[in-house]
Amino acid sequence: MTTVHANEIALGIESFGDEDAPLVLLAGGTTMLSWPDALCERLAAGGRRVVRYDLRDSGESTTTDPQAPAYTLRDLAADAAALADALGGEPAHLAGIGVGGMVAQVAVLDHPGAFSALTLVGTRPVAPGPPDDDLPDHDRATMSRLFKLPMPDWGDREAVAEFAAAGAEIRGDDPIAARALAARIWDRTPGTAPAVHMANQLGVVFSKLDCKPRWRERLPEIEVPTLVVHGHRDRFFPDGKGKAIAREIPGARLLILEAAATAIPAAGVAEVAEAMLTLG
Repeated sequence: MTTVHANEIALGIESFGDEDAPLVLLAGGTTMLSWPDALCERLAAGGRRVVRYDLRDSGESTTTDPQAPAYTLRDLAADAAALADALGGEPAHLAGIGVGGMVAQVAVLDHPGAFSALTLVGTRPVAPGPPDDDLPDHDRATMSRLFKLPMPDWGDREAVAEFAAAGAEIRGDDPIAARALAARIWDRTPGTAPAVHMANQLGVVFSKLDCKPRWRERLPEIEVPTLVVHGHRDRFFPDGKGKAIAREIPGARLLILEAAATAIPAAGVAEVAEAMLTLG
């Protein structure tokens, strides 16, 4: 892992594969560890240079004040384009997961020359907040259970890992994998401030961003090959959101992972990697 300066900030990155191979750029959701190691390794074995990176205010990227971010969604999209340029300048296959998927949509729309393909995993076509009337909202029972979880002591690594495991079980993800992932995120969180740990674990900074103007109406402008991946059991972003994206981007392929929820499970890595490699 290292950092690259792009768009006047530092972005934490980790690279896999041959540096001369076509670039697949994985936008974190919000940290790079949202992308499973095994997926990165499979893509690299398939002849790609894979670079996963942390969004601002997470991991090794520039961290200022996650409670009052002085940047917008469009700035995060510009980060992706600048990073692709800094890593070689050739158009990259951009992939975003969760909130990183929102970044990726705007990045391809605002900087079409920077990207050759697009993969969107477990995301939605509108900003944080209430969805459009034709889109499914968060599952109410799931959200009620999540909000009832007491917040951990963000300075206690084990408490944070247990909190992540409990949340994963409610969402339908693997609690053992979520516990291990939370510990890894905690270990590489800069500083000890509770707000910074919380931002790294939950991505709450994203809900505070200026995400205007809307981009859903522009999705038909996307011309690069696009893959939309969504977990059928996702209760946070129900798969109707992914289906809507796939309908509205011309020629997009939709891949529904029947046994998945919000995270890419180990059992789904091979299928996702194959679909991404076929895309470009």
